[in-house]
Formats: sequence, structure tokens, C-alpha cells
Amino acid sequence: MAQRPKIAAITTIYHKHSHTQHIVDRFLEGYGWNGRHHRPEMDLVSLYVDQVDELSAEEVAEGKKRPDLSRDREERFPQMTIYPTVADALTLGGSELAVDGVLLVGEHGKYQRNEKGQHLYPRYELFKQIVAVYRASGRSAPIFNDKHLSWKWEWCQEMYDISREMGFAFMAGSSLPVTWRTPSIEMPLGAPVTEGMCVGYGGVDSYDYHALETLQCMVERRAGGEKGVKWVQAYKGDAFWEAHHAGLWSHELFEACLCRSHTLKPGRAGFNDIFPTSDELKEIAPEPYAYQYEHLDGLKSTMIMMNGLIQDFNFAAHIEGEEQPLSTQMYLPMPPARTTLANFFSPLVNNAEKMFLTGKATYPVERTLLTSGLVIGGVDSLHQGQSRIDTPHLKIEYQPTAESTFWRT
Repeated sequence: MAQRPKIAAITTIYHKHSHTQHIVDRFLEGYGWNGRHHRPEMDLVSLYVDQVDELSAEEVAEGKKRPDLSRDREERFPQMTIYPTVADALTLGGSELAVDGVLLVGEHGKYQRNEKGQHLYPRYELFKQIVAVYRASGRSAPIFNDKHLSWKWEWCQEMYDISREMGFAFMAGSSLPVTWRTPSIEMPLGAPVTEGMCVGYGGVDSYDYHALETLQCMVERRAGGEKGVKWVQAYKGDAFWEAHHAGLWSHELFEACLCRSHTLKPGRAGFNDIFPTSDELKEIAPEPYAYQYEHLDGLKSTMIMMNGLIQDFNFAAHIEGEEQPLSTQMYLPMPPARTTLANFFSPLVNNAEKMFLTGKATYPVERTLLTSGLVIGGVDSLHQGQSRIDTPHLKIEYQPTAESTFWRT
């Protein structure tokens, strides 16, 4: 019988509804998959948590519960040990790499924000500690990194370059490209896409990544594949509405995205199917913002965030020769409002499992490298008065996988 792969998890916090809980719990507990409870064919044997909130004596006396879940999981799953350092988690307390794969979950926790509003999560710092063990051991193992690579472009590029230099499989990203779609459609491989759009919701340097990833996982399948991005520009407040009314992006795609939403707020209370007018849009979503960017092959893509109007992520694109836009929603039922399980993490974990078992990424990390750079470019544009940011460093060429990787039920 073949030995089961050993997995280490390197995380920032382990609280209820944190990404660590959603991902690590699935490796420990299993999850629903294709009509049965699936248990990964590997063992999560070690855990490092960067921030563990301990309760004061007064809080204990008041009956408060510790938000950290890692100690509970260690008690319930004796095959998993919590270690005090990243190196110890990878070596299992020894001197050399002793695991076959690494989960890097650097999302959530009490970390500072900079003047641009970027959350300074230590993904790069944790990644460097992981590869230090690889170098000292003379061998490496696949790494799955949750969400974008880093808040700093040079670090994103370095993480990617190190993975190529050392030759280990590297995957990253969020659930958006792999979750359900309504309707369940894929961008045809090689389609002549002429414009792409995602309309979503959420904050800068967090959910904008989700919207950009929604866009990229679709438009990368266009004729010729991805060629990289020439520039990015943000629009916010009055500048957003001026750009919208001037037709800097397609109104047909904007409406197609809104019509795919399951959460569109009506212009008049009690009338659920009335499409909001321009004046109603401004009342319902008073602070919209957008990132528009041009790919090196001339394609223009636009991410629009309409907080207050919708609470989901919707994609639309014009395809040459087609009368109607191709459009869909990346279905992401968010707990606790619309689900209890956050099931959209299941396909993300399933893809990470496949990489750990095969040593090969199921989709290109270049997508994450590019979207990481786009988030940084959009944030920089907002910080610099919504000026256009040239992005010669985002000349990132790659081909998508021919096989679709989103979840079908």
C-alpha cells in the first residue's frame, strides 16, 4: 500500500469562518463531493498558526470562549501537531523537510494596513520561510497559496520565480474560478473575445481580487491565450459615473452582469424585478469604483464594484460574431447569510488535493501572478488620484488549461 502524502498547513489565524477553517477543516474532516462525503487521500500532519488569541483571566472569568480553533483541532485529530515555527511544521520537529505538500493560508488576522489600504498579510514572509527549509533540505514540495501572492509586486514576482527556479508545483488563487456557475458555462477555448467585464462587490485589496480573478479565468481562454496587460486605471465617485455615461465600458455587458445577479437590489421596494434606472443606481450604490485595463493584444477588461446594489460576482463578455454577450455568475453563497458550509471552498481544496497527489498544478499560477499585479495596479491608481498606471512588468504570457476546472453539479 502506497504511503499517504503528508501535508503541512502554514496559516495566519484559525478562527470560525476564517480561510484557514474553511480549507484546513476540509483536509481534516473531509467534505461533501459528488454525492458522498469525500476524505482527502492524504494526512494533514502539522500546523503553524502565526496569531493565536489567548484570553485574559478576566475574559475567562466572564465565560468568553477563545476564538482560536487550532487547539481544538489538535485535540480532535491526534495525527496533527501544532508547531511553534514554520520550519518545525515542515520538518516535523526534525532537521529536514518531512512533508509532501504545503498549504499557505495567509488570510485574516490582526495585520496592519498601509497608506493605500492594503492589508499587509505575511504571505511572502511565510513563503520565504518555507523555501528556506526546501533549500536546506535539498528538496521541495508543492505549495498551494490561498488568494493573491502578496501586496507588493516585487514579492509576487519573486515567489513565482523561486517556484520556477526550484521546480516545485505552485498553485494559488481563490474559489471564484472553480466554484459553481449559474448558468454552468465556460468561455469557449479560442473565442474571439472583444471586451470583458465583472460586476461584483466588496472592498479594495480584498474582494477586488475576486472580481479580477473572475474576469481573468474567463478571458484567458480567448484566441491566442493571455498576453499580459499594458495599463490599468481606476475610476471612483464622480469619475466613475462620468466614465460610465461616456461609454468607456459596455452598458450591454454591465446590464448582462446585473441580470445574472441573485442579489440585485430593486429600484423600488417591493418590486423585485424592476431594473434600476441611472438615478436609482446612484442612490443604491453611492460609492462605486472600477478598474479598467488593456491587454497587450488590445482586449479591454473592466472590473466594477457596486456595493449596495449586489452581493455576488457576475461576468459578461462580447464575442465577435455573437449577437448576445456570454454571461454567468460565479456562485459564491457567503455564510452566514446564504449558507452554513461555504461550499465554494470544496472545489478549491479539491484542486489543491489533485496537485498534492500528482505534483502538477491543475490551473496556471500565472493567472494569480497577473491578477495579483492587477490588484496592486488598481490600488496604486486609486492612491495616485485615479491616474493611469503603465504596467510593463505585467507582460505575462500564458495559455489556459484546455480542461475546465470549475465545479459542476
